[in-house]
Amino acid sequence: MAKPDVDKELIRELATLLDETGLTEIEVEEDDRRIRIARHAAAAVAAAPAVAAAAPPPAPSAPAAEAAATGDPASHPGAVASPMVGTAYRAPDPEAPPFVNVGEAVRAGQTVLIIEAMKTFNEIPAPRDGTVREVFFDNGTPVEFGDALMIID
Repeated sequence: MAKPDVDKELIRELATLLDETGLTEIEVEEDDRRIRIARHAAAAVAAAPAVAAAAPPPAPSAPAAEAAATGDPASHPGAVASPMVGTAYRAPDPEAPPFVNVGEAVRAGQTVLIIEAMKTFNEIPAPRDGTVREVFFDNGTPVEFGDALMIID
């Protein structure tokens, strides 16, 4: 049985794409060959909400006032930024109600939206406990890495 040729350059490109998009898995299939690249970042993902939950909720401060004055929601301390490029959805399907609405309380880790990237739906969790103050995207809107999607105070 012959050993299959491995396209190392394709593997490197896919690994780079994982890093750039924040995805945890990519799979490519061509003819009779399939390549799957996966990263297990559960420890890092689990650690981030724990640190955010340990801190007291931010009070309106100079950065919050500055963000409001400049009109840049991404600089707001409660901004939830897009971790990847894709299409953002407020609900799991077109007939379902939104994951969250303005004025609703959310818990750290609760799914607040999903982003479709490369035909994979990625649940985006709330980074902290709080209340949804603003939502900056419409259902089915394309988003870029770092775009402010919502404010959770």
